[in-house]
Amino acid sequence: MISIYILDYCMDGQLGTDGEDTPDENSIGGVYNLAPHLLNKFPESHPLDSSTGVSEVQGKGSIKIHAVKAGGMMSMAIDNRGTLWMWGNCPQESKGEFSLVSSFIPMPILAFHGLNVAKVACGNEHVVALVSAGESNNGEDLVCYSWGFNNHGQLGLGDRENRAHPEVVKTFDEESPWTIYDIACGAAHTALLTRKKKSTELESKCWTFGLGDNGQLGHGTTQSALFPTPVQDLPQDISLIGIDCGLFHTSVVSSSGDVWSWGMEKGLGLCPDAGRGSSDSGDALSPLLKPCAPYQPKFPDPVQVACGAAHTVIVARDGYKVWSWGRGRCGVLGTGNELDCYTPTKVRWPPPTEDSEEEESKSSLEQDREKEKEAEVKTETDEKLSSALNELKQLQLKLSTMEQYASILHGCVFGKPFAEQDVPASLKDSGSFNIAKEWENMLETADHRTLMRLEMFYRDMLAGVKDKQMKRRIKEIVKECLQSPEPKN
Repeated sequence: MISIYILDYCMDGQLGTDGEDTPDENSIGGVYNLAPHLLNKFPESHPLDSSTGVSEVQGKGSIKIHAVKAGGMMSMAIDNRGTLWMWGNCPQESKGEFSLVSSFIPMPILAFHGLNVAKVACGNEHVVALVSAGESNNGEDLVCYSWGFNNHGQLGLGDRENRAHPEVVKTFDEESPWTIYDIACGAAHTALLTRKKKSTELESKCWTFGLGDNGQLGHGTTQSALFPTPVQDLPQDISLIGIDCGLFHTSVVSSSGDVWSWGMEKGLGLCPDAGRGSSDSGDALSPLLKPCAPYQPKFPDPVQVACGAAHTVIVARDGYKVWSWGRGRCGVLGTGNELDCYTPTKVRWPPPTEDSEEEESKSSLEQDREKEKEAEVKTETDEKLSSALNELKQLQLKLSTMEQYASILHGCVFGKPFAEQDVPASLKDSGSFNIAKEWENMLETADHRTLMRLEMFYRDMLAGVKDKQMKRRIKEIVKECLQSPEPKN
């Protein structure tokens, strides 16, 4: 059996103790556990029998907890039988009215008896659970239930009425085309990740509903939503592997390492008094992409994203590296100080040693070398591209000169500018040019006027050639005479 230990402040039984501890004088009527406290009241039995309301016969094996969740004023656990247990501020119906009643020991949610609870999430005072449609769970038959306070529509049921008992969210009932695979709750909003049922594609869709005052729904407005509504500004072709909510912000991570956040103070989760006070501050009403680093936009090999009240943590590099950002009060970011971080910063994990510092130094040196190599490759590529562009310009200049020459020659011969239809057919079809054949074809198809012009051009050209030859011969005779010695007397 896995034992559960807890460490926190208890006012409504969320620690799961019996309430008999002596309150601390500074606890405002509650109980502080300053050291981990074994939750020894957790029933070591099977789930309650639906007909008798008591536990089944002991001796068939103790309950083993495989998942726990903690909300603002409640705690929850799922055991190996798929039973959901709850303690703290539990939604109940008292005298026909909704109320929150403190339970100091874990109690099973009888509404799910005979079903299998796969996941659960809880906000300040509301709960969302993924439950199998039948006794078993095949991963695609999960139905979404919600209950608790619903003053902002955080239950996704289309109204603001509170629910003392689990009720199916119609958008994700048994007939829905969507399979929910992850859920999260903020203070008064809910977020879910879905895929299409019986589809081989891993394309994801993120849905949110509830309080939207700080943009935590990611819908581009500050309006609340009573029904589950898709976050439209996320890319449509991504596979999201995790989602979580802070009090007033939401974060998701994709399988490729992209992280988006939205909500209070640019999706950082910072409370207004911790804002930067610049023109860049303000709530993010739509998803903002959070780069791992300026030179590295994606988080390598992401595993999980988690949100605190006003900060976010992501585990990446297959679990070997952790980044955090948001409010740094009490050192919650793990960066070695209490400063707020507006961009993801590496958590000092594991605690630095001489070996780890040397390894980190080597890693930084390797990164610098990689960046230098990338810069060299980019420079070489730019130089090759520049050389290719210069060569192309030279070729274009030569082509332009040849076109001008051909046009002048064609005008002299035929008395009209050179046009595309004047290109010989053999040159168009084969890329080779038979000048004798083309000349014969040209004479055969030429009209009387063209033939007369060709004859005149030929005579003028022949006369010019003969004249040039005669002038050159005269120059040669004169030159020979000048160079010959004078005759002797």
